[in-house]
Amino acid sequence: MEAVIGTFKLKLVFWFALLALVPLGIAFYGYDALAKRSETRRTDGGLEAALRGALAGYVIRLDAASTEAQQLARDPRLQRALRNHDRGELRRLIAHVDGASVTDGKVSIGATDTLAGVRTVTVVGGNRVLGRVAVRVPVDEELLRRLGAGLAPGDRLVAVAAGSVLAGAPPGARLELRSGRAGRVTVAGTTYRGLATVPLSDPQGISFVALAPQRTLDAGARDSEQGVRAALLGSLILLGVITYLLGRSVVGTLTRFAGAAHSIAGGRLGERVEVRGRDEFAQLARAFNDMASQLEQQRLDVQTERARVRDATQRLGEALVSTHDSRQLLRVIVESAVEATGATGGIVIGRDGEVARAGDPDSAGERIAFPLRAGASDFGHLVIVAPSFDAAQIETARSLTGQAVVALENAQLHRLVQHQALIDSLTGLANRRSAEDTLRFELARSARFDGDICFVLADLDDFKQINDRYGHPFGDELLKEFANAMRATVRASDVAARWGGEEFALVLPGTDAAGGKMLAERIREIVESRMLQAPDGTDVRITASFGVASFPESEDFGELLAAADSALYGAKREGKNRVGMSPESLEPQIG
Repeated sequence: MEAVIGTFKLKLVFWFALLALVPLGIAFYGYDALAKRSETRRTDGGLEAALRGALAGYVIRLDAASTEAQQLARDPRLQRALRNHDRGELRRLIAHVDGASVTDGKVSIGATDTLAGVRTVTVVGGNRVLGRVAVRVPVDEELLRRLGAGLAPGDRLVAVAAGSVLAGAPPGARLELRSGRAGRVTVAGTTYRGLATVPLSDPQGISFVALAPQRTLDAGARDSEQGVRAALLGSLILLGVITYLLGRSVVGTLTRFAGAAHSIAGGRLGERVEVRGRDEFAQLARAFNDMASQLEQQRLDVQTERARVRDATQRLGEALVSTHDSRQLLRVIVESAVEATGATGGIVIGRDGEVARAGDPDSAGERIAFPLRAGASDFGHLVIVAPSFDAAQIETARSLTGQAVVALENAQLHRLVQHQALIDSLTGLANRRSAEDTLRFELARSARFDGDICFVLADLDDFKQINDRYGHPFGDELLKEFANAMRATVRASDVAARWGGEEFALVLPGTDAAGGKMLAERIREIVESRMLQAPDGTDVRITASFGVASFPESEDFGELLAAADSALYGAKREGKNRVGMSPESLEPQIG
């Protein structure tokens, strides 16, 4: 009988271990793998954010170099020095601009860095080209140090061309990565986790690569793994104690059942063991079923929690990729944080008060705030409310907040780049690229629906003489004044743009040549009626000449631009301060 009870006890322990330990081991193994992947994604996310910041900083430096080159090219002293081939004066004039150089076609003076982004401007004086001014942004250790300010401590930013390191690490070291895909690389005997940008257009073929030491990532993964192992060991010890106590209880019950069975075997046939009702076996069955139900419920709770965190993270990730609308991002952020942590409510508070909310953030309970801040950008803070929070929920919310800040910063950069790409920074009007895109679109639509479209070119009369006499700041004020006159005159459907220099343009959908002429005359009269005071106190009156062309009289984009340009120069030849019409636009009126 003892042997039978021992065998049953071993079977009980075996099946209990099979039903409880295997799912527990699988769950802990999955959590360990998830922790390692999370550490790698966190590192990759930091590298990606740092690379975006580096590219944005590099573009800003190139724009600054372009501005400095334009300022030098417009400097009358430099133009005079180029005419006189005065090398000493040229050196003095470019000395205060880092990376500047100038050439008159025969000799070059100034910086000659080959590994640099270059912005070149042609210097024109009178009716001829005097030379060229260039400002370089060297891709060197100093630039990489500044652009890599957003990297984590120990990370580095390097410049690479054709798989070879040029700066930021030992020159000539091999470093090969596919653009936009993080990977493991070895540089100078050290292993890194690296992420590369697409090759730059200036300098041609150079990429920025952000590197994070692999040993740091491995150390974080080891810490997570040790924590998982410790939790698993504790769970095994606790499970072993429970199994032992349960085994003792079951063996005692079976001993009593064996005594009853021995009595029956001894001939006392009236003895019966009923395994139903409220006897020991029924209690044992209920206890086991309760334990199994509790384990299953715990497993379901863990799966539900993981699914909720995974769904919230996936939803947040999809929103971060698909939109650059900050308000929509903030709404998704607070909803994802509430869903992932099981909070009763959440709210995002910005500078001007509440921005987005989810659930019931006014309910009683524990409140935790997470700042939405990256560098100098402050998007407010996220507050979530629940009866209580555990460490995992707080870490989940913190992780979501970190991803959200990167997305908000990207959205802010996107809006800035989009605005700079379409708007003239001086006048606030559309730039030439935006105006050309609009004109092409409206031409296609007018051709399809047999509609009219008018295109007007405008040029400030004698602007160069005013600029030379009173200075560029006053010239800029004239350009702004003319832009204001155009902005106040056109309809909401019209597009007013700065075409280049002192030239402006109007795209007038649904307007024929006569309507365009009337609008141009109105702007001309407004401009002529205004008086500006120069820096020396002189009253200056400005005038403008206009050239009007229309579709379908001019059949395509190129003909329309050429016709408006020809009409503008016709107005200039006839004495300025007037509106000229292209011959094609006049033909229907003559007939």
